[in-house]
Amino acid sequence: MPSDLIWPHETSASAGDPNHPHVWLRLLETTDVHGHLMPYDYTRDTDTPGYGLARTATLVARARTEAHNSLLFDNGDFLQGSVLSDIVAAPDSGWTGPHPVIDAMNHMGYDAAALGNHEFNFGLDWLTRTLKDARFPVLCANARLSDPDPDAAPLRPPSVLLQREIRDSAGRTHALRIGVLGLLPPQVTTWDHVHLQGRLVTHGIVETAISEVPRLRAAGADIVVALVHSGIGPAVRRPEEAQADQEHAALALATVPGIDALLCGHSHQVFPDPSAETATATPGVDHRAGTFAGVPAVMAGFRGSHLGVIDLCLVARDGGRWHVGAAHSRARPVRPGFHAAPVPPESGLVDRVRAAHRAALTHAARPLGHTARPLHSYLSVLRPGDTLRPVLDAKAAALRAALADTPHAHLPVLATSACFKTGGHGGPDHFIDIPPGPLTLGHAAELYPFPNTLVGLRLTGAEVADWLERAASCFQQVHPGLGASPQPLWNPAFAGHSLDTVSELTYRIDLSQPPRYDPMGRLLNPEATRIRDLRHHGTPVAADAVFAMATNNFRAFGGGPFPKAGTDRIIHETRRKVRDYLVDRLRDTGVRDPAAPAYGWWLDGPRDATVLLATGPGIRAHPEEIAALSARDLGLCGQGFVQLALPMTALAHLANPAATS
Repeated sequence: MPSDLIWPHETSASAGDPNHPHVWLRLLETTDVHGHLMPYDYTRDTDTPGYGLARTATLVARARTEAHNSLLFDNGDFLQGSVLSDIVAAPDSGWTGPHPVIDAMNHMGYDAAALGNHEFNFGLDWLTRTLKDARFPVLCANARLSDPDPDAAPLRPPSVLLQREIRDSAGRTHALRIGVLGLLPPQVTTWDHVHLQGRLVTHGIVETAISEVPRLRAAGADIVVALVHSGIGPAVRRPEEAQADQEHAALALATVPGIDALLCGHSHQVFPDPSAETATATPGVDHRAGTFAGVPAVMAGFRGSHLGVIDLCLVARDGGRWHVGAAHSRARPVRPGFHAAPVPPESGLVDRVRAAHRAALTHAARPLGHTARPLHSYLSVLRPGDTLRPVLDAKAAALRAALADTPHAHLPVLATSACFKTGGHGGPDHFIDIPPGPLTLGHAAELYPFPNTLVGLRLTGAEVADWLERAASCFQQVHPGLGASPQPLWNPAFAGHSLDTVSELTYRIDLSQPPRYDPMGRLLNPEATRIRDLRHHGTPVAADAVFAMATNNFRAFGGGPFPKAGTDRIIHETRRKVRDYLVDRLRDTGVRDPAAPAYGWWLDGPRDATVLLATGPGIRAHPEEIAALSARDLGLCGQGFVQLALPMTALAHLANPAATS
C-alpha cells in the first residue's frame, strides 16, 4: 500500500503529501435481515443478544462517525422472515401501518438497496405496494416484468448513479459518482412461480452485469458497486464461463471488468471470516485480503448479525477520474464473541418500530394447541425429531385431501421437510426449543419460518431414493481406524435445511460412503450410495414404485441441492402456505403423542469411529438424551456451540427409529 494512504479514522492533518490526494470511501452493508428489526425472538418471547437490525444500526452510527465519506446499502431479503415483518402480509394480524422494515430503513438513511428472492414471497402486487414507502432506491437489474413492450417500465430500476460530495486527504471536496447495480438469483421466478409465472422474467447475474456495468461507466460512474444477492459459488477464469442460471455467482461476478466492490449475501455467510481455516480455502476467495478474485467483497451474515464494511481508497487519475488504489474489508459482529456483551440497540429505531413490535407480540401469542413434551432441534442432524412430525403430518394430510377424487388418489402419500433451525451460520441459539405447554402462532413460525406454498409431486421409488441421497450428502464421510479421535459430522458447506426427512419411510444413512452430491446438487461420486434399507411401512421400496410426495415450492423447483421438478411430476399446487396447514393441524390436534411413528432414519458407519456434533447449549437441559447417545460433552467452542463426541456404535443403536423420540 502506498505510504501516503491513510485509513478512514485518520484526519486530514495526517494525510501525507497534499500533492497526491486520495479519498477514503466507506461502503456499509446489511444483508438477509429477514425482518429481524428488534433484538427479540418472538417464538421464545425473549431478547436476543446476537442479532437484530436495531443492534446493527448502532454499528452503522459508529462506522459513520469514523469516516468522512460513507454509504449504506442493503443487499436483499429484508422484507420477509420474522413475526414482526410478516404481520404486514397476515390478513388477521390487525396491523394497518407501513411496513416496519421499510420504516426502519428510512430511519437509518439507506442510500440504496437491492431486491432478494424472498421479497417476492407474497407476490408482485404486495411488493409494489410495500416499496412505495421507501425513501431510497430499490434496485433489480436482472428481473423484468413480462411485458412484450421493450420500452415498458422495469420492475425496479436496474441501477442508480449516486452523486456525492466527498472530502479528500487534503481536506478538499470533490464530486464523486458511484454507480450501484442490484442483482438477484434468477431462480426467483422458479421458486415463487406461483406468484410470478407469466409476470416476471429473469436473466443471469453475470450476463446482466456484463451489459449493465459499461452502461454505468458510460453514464459517468467513477466507481461501480454491485449489490448481488448471491453466495460465493465456483470460480471462473472469464465471466463468459459463468452459467446463465448460476444461483451463487459472486466469485464469477468478480471477473466482470469495471466492478470495484461486491456486497454479497443470500447464503447467510460471513466474509471475510477471521476463523476461516485458510486464507484461500476456495480458489479466488481470500479472507485475509477480503477479496473475491481480487475485488473487495463483504458478506454480512444474516438477521442483522453483522455490519459489512469495505473501505476503498480512491486515487485520482489524470483527467479527474478515480480508481481504487487500496481496500480493506471486514464484517463487524453485533456480538464480538459468545461471552461478550452485544452492542446496544439504537434507541431511535426501537422507538420507530415500537408499535409494530407490540402488534407482533400480540400476534405471536395467539394460542393454537398444546404439547405434552419439549420440542427441540438440538439433535435434529442425528435423527428425525418431534419438531418435524407436525410439519410432515400437516403436509401429508393436506396433499391427501387435495388428491381425493383425482386420478392420483390411489398413490401412497409421503411428505418431506427439513428442520430450519439447526445452528450453523445462525449461531448456538439458532435451534428450536419449545417447552411443554401451550402452543402459539409464534411456535408455528418457529417450526416453519418460511412462507412456502404446498406442492405435490409424483415420484418413483428411484427418484425418492435420489432425493434422500441429496439430503444425506450434507454429512462428512466417516473413516474407520481413527478410534476415539472425533471426526466432524456435518459438512459446513451445506445449509442446515439441506437435510430433508421423508415421512412413511425408514432408512439408514451409511456414512462410510462418500457423499454423492455437492451443496449445489452437482454429482460428485456417482457410485456412492448412502441410503440403505429403504422401506415403506416395512416393504422395500422398488425403483419403479410410485408415490405422491408433499413438499414446498422452494424444494420442488430446485432449492438447495435438489433438482427442479418437471411439469409432468407436479400433481398439485396451491397458493396456500405450508404454515397455514401447520397452524390448522396444531389448532386441531396439538402435538400428538408419537409413541410409534411410521417413519425414521438413523446414521450408520464404521463402528470404531467417533463423530463430533456442534449443537446449542440448550441440549444440556436434556441430560437423559446426551446419556442415551453415550455422548461426551467436550465443552463450548469459541462460537458458543456445545461440542459432543458421539460413538458411531451409539448412533447405530438408533436403528429402530420408530421407537425413538
